[in-house]
Amino acid sequence: MVLPANDAGLTTAQAAQRLAEDGPNALPGDQRRTLLGIIKETLCEPMFLLLLAAGLLYLLLGDLQEGLILLGLVLVVLALTLYQEGKTERALESLRDLSSPRALVLRDGQPLRIAGSDVVLGDILILAEGDRIPADAVLLSGTEVQVDESLLTGEPVPVSKVADVMAVQAAAPRPGGDGQAYLFSGTLLVKGHGSARVTATGARSEIGRIGTALVSLSSEPSPLKKQTASLVKVLALIALAASLFLVAAFGLLRGDWLAALLAGIALAMALLPQEFTVVLTVIPALGAWRLSKQDVLTRRIAAIETLGATSVLCVDKTGTLTENRMTVAELYVQGHKLLIDYAVTSELPERFHTLVEFSILASVAAPFDPMEKAFHRLGQHFLQDTEHLHHDWTLMQQYGLTPELRAMSHVWKAQQDQQHVVAAKGAPEAIVDLCHLDGAAQARIAAAVDAMAAKGLRVLGVAQARFEGEHWPAIEHDFEFEFIGLLGLADPLRGEIPDAVAECRSAGIRVVMITGDYPATASAIARQAQLQSTLDADAADPLLTGDAMAAMSDAELQARMQSVSICARIAPEQKLRIVQALKANGEVVAMTGDGVNDAPALKAAHVGVAMGGRGTDVAREAASLVLLDDNFASIVRAVRLGRRIFDNLRKSMSYILAVHVPIAGMALLPVLLGWPTMLFPLHIAFLELVIDPACSMVFENEPSESDVMRRPPRNVNTPLFGGLTLLLALLQGLGALAVAMGAAMWGADQLPEGGARAFAFATLVCTNLALIFSNRSRAGSLWASLWVPNRTLWIVASAALALMALALYLPWLARLFVFEPLPLLYLGAALGLGLASMFWFEAVKLGQRQTAKAASI
Repeated sequence: MVLPANDAGLTTAQAAQRLAEDGPNALPGDQRRTLLGIIKETLCEPMFLLLLAAGLLYLLLGDLQEGLILLGLVLVVLALTLYQEGKTERALESLRDLSSPRALVLRDGQPLRIAGSDVVLGDILILAEGDRIPADAVLLSGTEVQVDESLLTGEPVPVSKVADVMAVQAAAPRPGGDGQAYLFSGTLLVKGHGSARVTATGARSEIGRIGTALVSLSSEPSPLKKQTASLVKVLALIALAASLFLVAAFGLLRGDWLAALLAGIALAMALLPQEFTVVLTVIPALGAWRLSKQDVLTRRIAAIETLGATSVLCVDKTGTLTENRMTVAELYVQGHKLLIDYAVTSELPERFHTLVEFSILASVAAPFDPMEKAFHRLGQHFLQDTEHLHHDWTLMQQYGLTPELRAMSHVWKAQQDQQHVVAAKGAPEAIVDLCHLDGAAQARIAAAVDAMAAKGLRVLGVAQARFEGEHWPAIEHDFEFEFIGLLGLADPLRGEIPDAVAECRSAGIRVVMITGDYPATASAIARQAQLQSTLDADAADPLLTGDAMAAMSDAELQARMQSVSICARIAPEQKLRIVQALKANGEVVAMTGDGVNDAPALKAAHVGVAMGGRGTDVAREAASLVLLDDNFASIVRAVRLGRRIFDNLRKSMSYILAVHVPIAGMALLPVLLGWPTMLFPLHIAFLELVIDPACSMVFENEPSESDVMRRPPRNVNTPLFGGLTLLLALLQGLGALAVAMGAAMWGADQLPEGGARAFAFATLVCTNLALIFSNRSRAGSLWASLWVPNRTLWIVASAALALMALALYLPWLARLFVFEPLPLLYLGAALGLGLASMFWFEAVKLGQRQTAKAASI
């Protein structure tokens, strides 16, 4: 790509001034929740409506203190909820900032990648195939630029663009026309590359004027949310029916309809698990924020559910397994080899000059591709004072890579020569094909390629041709190419890859490397990464080539992919077939990609993972996750965190289900048994002060289980509340209810009514805390989990015990709770019953572990 002469773009100061004057390059309609919006949503929750109803009812009954306390608790719970929601919204805000389109601009004469929102009027954009154009602009220079403007026009056929520096002086036409110089915000560059000057940003752009906003994070409700919504509806109907039944029974049996109404409100509050919606918002959102700290951007929150269930990871080699730091390591010309070491090699023998010269001529003048940068670096180091560097030549024609021919050619016009010089580089077999070599020559070159590829080098061939006239051939084969030689490029494996692959293996995840490289190169890198060991030792050949794949039927490919760990010489469009074959085998597939042609495979995969550094906007928009550092180890960390997030969701929601059983039972059973009422709305509001932060903040902060990466992937269709999980939650809840009811019965024989209520309430609080501690570990020992740090847990537990002590022993507060002084002996008994319930829960979990162990034998 050639930039306009003597144009260094804006300075940093100029850009900052224009950003301050014009505002960010943001479109109208950004869906951000305001504080008032969050308050409104929160107050519409059934729990808050019930609390408000209870508080107002107490006021109507003339109980000013109780009514004000209840309304005060409404404010406390509201503040707690706002804190949680605010934390969630801040996490989502960070994700929005990260997920905004990126732009490459010239600032102070240097390319700089910035957020799309920071693009300003007058910026020079550097555009490449696959980029989403961040603002309205006029094309200043470009090669074969084609743009998909269907977002604005509805027409799917891309339109061509031509450079016109003077077009910036004229008014921009409507989108959709061929041969224009105008580019429009939000459209996609589907072919070519170039530079453009920004003419309008934000609401002043074409897309801004018509009021259209790009919403890239929208998605349908996840399976987990659908499951939970159904569960909440069922429980809400149960709560309504039970509350109406209790009001009728209480009123008819005791004749006190106001007390019956309060008892009905208390039971509804006890049965309604409104915390489910909080958990499903807070834990995934904060989990996505945690993923961003691991250099993984979550564009679709629902992907977190699937991430931990991934059974196959399909990854690119270059830049994902390797460092994407290309260096020319070996040259081959007519049987002669030369190893390149910049620290040792002092000069380049003459016979290799032409090879380096034409590798540069076949590359772009200002490269961004690491491979082409390596060629330029080689030439600048060894050919700087020779006639082999041609800064004054003019690029006349280009032939790009195609699926049929993995080679590209540039046609140059020399200053004094009438002939045009043609330089080609590409896959060795493609260059050999262009040169029409005989069998013996092909065999010699193939042997040299195999020797270089066996060292893990990426091998490219280079050829040259001459051409007279201005009528360019339609295809590269019409040039008379002459083979020059081979270049071997080293791209070292990232140091952490073998450990990351081993972690995948222990987690039951198969890693499949997909690359366009030569099979021998791919195999060498796979050996270094220890990929083959992810398959059984007696498995079939783990390598599949693109040519072999093209000859297979879908059924044959499906069978073959059961034993493949290396896919070499794969064209981007073949990735889709690989994903479909793996999915047909019942695998849960995560796929990485970076190019425009990778988008279908990314979208078809259960979890599409785009490259944030070198990936195109098209790939990023099709993906569920974006790797900000393009590193495979980050995917593995994301899988670990995804499993942790799902575990914590399950722990939290199991706790919610379990804790509502004793609360509902204590609100209902004493009334039906003719005992004094044990729980009033005030008591349940107090318990909400423990339950709300416990179910979201405590469990969200839980670290990973020790075996999180030593167990096979879960079945993605397994419901959150299925089988033993649901049974365990109900058994825990019934156990806690039995303890609380036993305390109420014992207290009724030993203490006055207020004392019995205080004893039962203290026991209920302690069993609540026991449920939190017990659910920390999915199925492991409570005592082992006690040593795992979670500061939020201890803050919540300490605060709950301190507030309980105030409610029991602060006289005016005890009167509001309808308590009488509780002897310290009974307080100790309540704490002991809480500890005893822990042993009960641990016995249940031990039985679960034994059942699981027996099932695995």
